[in-house]
Amino acid sequence: MQTIFFNQDQRLRNGWWALGFVLLVAAIGYGAGFAIRGVTRLGASKAWFEPAAFLITLLATWICLKLRKEPLTGVGFALDRRWWQELGWGTVAGAAVMLAAAGLAWAAGGVRFELDPLRSLKTLSYGFYMFLFVACFEENAFRGFLFQRLLDGTGMWVTQIALALFFAFAHWGNPGMHGATKAWATVNIALASVFLGLAYLRTRSLALPIGIHLGWNWTQGNVLGFGVSGNAEHGWVRPLFQGKAEWITGGSFGLEAGICGVAAVLIGIALLWKWKGSAGAAAQVQPSDSWVAETA
Repeated sequence: MQTIFFNQDQRLRNGWWALGFVLLVAAIGYGAGFAIRGVTRLGASKAWFEPAAFLITLLATWICLKLRKEPLTGVGFALDRRWWQELGWGTVAGAAVMLAAAGLAWAAGGVRFELDPLRSLKTLSYGFYMFLFVACFEENAFRGFLFQRLLDGTGMWVTQIALALFFAFAHWGNPGMHGATKAWATVNIALASVFLGLAYLRTRSLALPIGIHLGWNWTQGNVLGFGVSGNAEHGWVRPLFQGKAEWITGGSFGLEAGICGVAAVLIGIALLWKWKGSAGAAAQVQPSDSWVAETA
């Protein structure tokens, strides 16, 4: 018998699994925050804790999958040869999107570039390390267990729209989120979520979305010198803005807050939409249950 809690197979509905995952991440994160602050006060370097957020979501994922009697590989961490190849290609694709956005901003006369006097291989390498774990955290949180449970429960369109809104809302506290910048950045971050969700749907793996996210952030910040979601970064070059409106270049927030960034992401979405993907072009996941019990 189906109920609001269980489907026809007497398994807990996907919506409750999704809610449980969010609450579990919050609980683990709250406890880990105390420990991290305590160790930091003792003089520990910030670099030690870059993986912390990812590990918190990974632990919550592992607990949920253990309860469901499913392997961790099933959520998108197969770590086989194909996984590493998709991670590499995704990094290249993410970098290409940001280079395209920067190229459009340059062509529009909004920005030119010069070598950053503070450039260094150390900055490039640390930025890659930091943004790797940012990408692992955000993709595991937004395209991992939560995304997949909503996908199974509600289908592709509802999941993509819901997670796009959630992803954009999660960035509203970033520096520079005000006025027109907030509007354009919200649109672009929501589109980026759709882009990354589509990367998962085309591969049924987190490798490609992690790679795209990594290449996107690292190229935007540590290569091109733009802000990354409002956070200032030193790059190998630095942008010199030419007085054009911020809705063209994104200004200090980064390319994500300008129309050039939106255009580049839309191109990426179009290319992924046309690609059949390693999971097969016809793979469409249909809802297996919903939040509300179906009527007999």
